Amino acid sequence: MDYKESASRIVGLVGGKENISSLEHCATRLRFMLADNSKINVEELKKVPGVIGVIVKQQCQVIIGNDVIEVYDEIMKMGDFSGSKATINSGEKEKISTKVVGVLSGIFQPLVPVMAGAGILKAMLILLTTFNILSPDSSTYMVMFAISETTFYFLPLMVAYTTANICKSNKIVAVGAIGVLLYPQMTEMISNGASFLGVSIQQVSYSSQVFPAILGVAFLSIIEKVFNRITPKAIRVFFVPMMSLAITVPVVLLVLGPLGYNMGNVLTSGILFIYAHLGFIAVGLLAAILPFMVGTGMHKALLPYGISTLAKYGYETLYASAVLAHNIAEAGACFGVALRTKNQQLKATAISSGTTALMGITEPALYGITLQNKRVMRSVVIGGAVAGMFCGLVSLKIFALVTPGLASMMVFMTDDSPMNFWYAVIGFIIALTTSFLVMVFTWKDDEVIEESTDKNHESLEHLDEVNEVYAPIQGEVLELDKVSDEMFSSKTLGDGFAIIPTKGELRAPIDGTIQMVFETKHAVGMKTTNGTELLFHIGIDTVQLNGKGFEVFVSVGDKVKRGDLLVTFDIDLIKSSNLDVTVPVVVTNTNYYHIEHLNTTGNDGVIISTIRK
Repeated sequence: MDYKESASRIVGLVGGKENISSLEHCATRLRFMLADNSKINVEELKKVPGVIGVIVKQQCQVIIGNDVIEVYDEIMKMGDFSGSKATINSGEKEKISTKVVGVLSGIFQPLVPVMAGAGILKAMLILLTTFNILSPDSSTYMVMFAISETTFYFLPLMVAYTTANICKSNKIVAVGAIGVLLYPQMTEMISNGASFLGVSIQQVSYSSQVFPAILGVAFLSIIEKVFNRITPKAIRVFFVPMMSLAITVPVVLLVLGPLGYNMGNVLTSGILFIYAHLGFIAVGLLAAILPFMVGTGMHKALLPYGISTLAKYGYETLYASAVLAHNIAEAGACFGVALRTKNQQLKATAISSGTTALMGITEPALYGITLQNKRVMRSVVIGGAVAGMFCGLVSLKIFALVTPGLASMMVFMTDDSPMNFWYAVIGFIIALTTSFLVMVFTWKDDEVIEESTDKNHESLEHLDEVNEVYAPIQGEVLELDKVSDEMFSSKTLGDGFAIIPTKGELRAPIDGTIQMVFETKHAVGMKTTNGTELLFHIGIDTVQLNGKGFEVFVSVGDKVKRGDLLVTFDIDLIKSSNLDVTVPVVVTNTNYYHIEHLNTTGNDGVIISTIRK
């Protein structure tokens, strides 16, 4: 796999560098926050070497697998995508639940690696003391134990940092504000019943808490915005942080901190209430639905519960048990496919995906095998449910926030309950053998189902075959490969043409509906009544003008007729800003349409026809 080549193609297919607001990665996925999700070419992304699958919700998640870090590093060499740019409205209305999951994932996902590392280190210390290799009274043990414990004690500071990234607040000021809650003299004052301006401060221990930090930094970001707007630039560098800290910390101590603390208790108590009443069945049900939750990214919604429960009690019994059952069931099902299938390519994929799932990383198995075959999904659900109910029945505990698998089984070890580890081993074996046997007895090579998730293709079945696209702008027509921007010239977004305009008016070249209006007004997307999706991009890199020189006359959802005015733009302003004024016009769904060039006049005639494939 050529990491550099794959990284370059991925960036182009998510809309280019200018469309990337921020980029993070987890164990298997690249997680893009994009300015405009309509620029994503999902089908072509899936064809990039190394890409296992693509999920588009609030984030664009590109599933890579074990090579994710190498691909991420190559993308980061292309630009700094670690920060957050302003989010652009693509015209799509997102569900509140999707937004919440996206925010929670952005806050908690970056914490998982360090917490997993600290947790495994703690498990290793248990292993070393169990076999009398290291004494619990030795200074070496105490130093290593402190390393593993510090991560959890100072968890509020890490949450403050990641929340500030989401809220676009000053990260260092955010850490400073929440750091007051852990200041030794402050914690002593709180425990002794301190007050501020005569108002009592609730006695709360903030170490290992997450929700007080989230609420506090969210409030801090509001205060910062207000003072950034009203403070003279000459004193802004110190005055804004000073006022932000002076206002935020007392509000957190008096209101937001106790509120967040109680929120965490309610969330944990609520889930434990369900667990207490459904018992082992709750773990089995969660394990059974995890393939669907992971496939949509909804499993990230359980991260706050897992982190807060582990930080509060030192162990967790519901989520991790279900994840162990699901992960190993994925492995067993893949090995069953490998044994039964006669398709050599599928056999190789199943073996590699199963091995990865055995180690706790399930995306290659999930997207490469499970979601493409109903029988495999059935075996994973059954294996996960059976193993999950066993884990729930014995109240299996995990002592570190790490994805359970063969390589991390030590996180189930504890001095207090030696059988806990063996319960995990038994659950591991049940999940592996159950899903494997179900798969062996039910697999049929002739029933591999390649399920298309692209409903757009189905929606085009009834549409006419040909669209005649007229000139949207007066000027000279160019072949798309002559455009200076590689994203267009390489036809990454689709085939089309370009125009060097002589008049700053973009008009509808055909009847249709406006699907997207870029916030900076330099790009418009529309769908014709016959199904062709068109993107008009006025100038190259004109996003830098931030809307200056542009005026938009349509909104998302507007029905337009050929010749209707969409946007006016100042050609001279674009040129005087040392920007290319060329206007690419792209058919973004060229996987369903091919185009024919008819003329190059660029005035009133038909430029292209798009024809259904």
